[in-house]
Amino acid sequence: MNHWQIWTGFLLALAATPAYFLFFARFPVTRDMPWATWFMFALAGWLFWTGVARSFASSGVYRGKIVGPILALLSLAAAVFFGYATLYASRQLPAAAGAPTVGEKAPEFTLADTSGNMVAMSKLLSGPMNLEHRECDRSRSA
Repeated sequence: MNHWQIWTGFLLALAATPAYFLFFARFPVTRDMPWATWFMFALAGWLFWTGVARSFASSGVYRGKIVGPILALLSLAAAVFFGYATLYASRQLPAAAGAPTVGEKAPEFTLADTSGNMVAMSKLLSGPMNLEHRECDRSRSA
């Protein structure tokens, strides 16, 4: 009758993978080490454990001996897929063709500074920076 723990665990396990790709992948702290998603899978597993244990302990009341384990296996499959995608498959991606390697000189580029002036990387590396410009900006902001 009342399988709220089993269904909540199933829905949480189903939501964990899309939540990672839609929300958690945006932030380095949860993208690089997907601890929040693994926590969601762990919470779903705990809900399954308690829900299935309750259904087997009181089978006359809860009648979840078939539905609970099936949903648990589907949720386990979702966790295995997520683990495969984030821990193994993502490491198998090919390296970027045009990206500089460690120790290689970066290509020349020009970007705007905080005042809107265009600054070339070669100018920054060629000599000391002009500190007068920075002190002028600080006096304006104070």
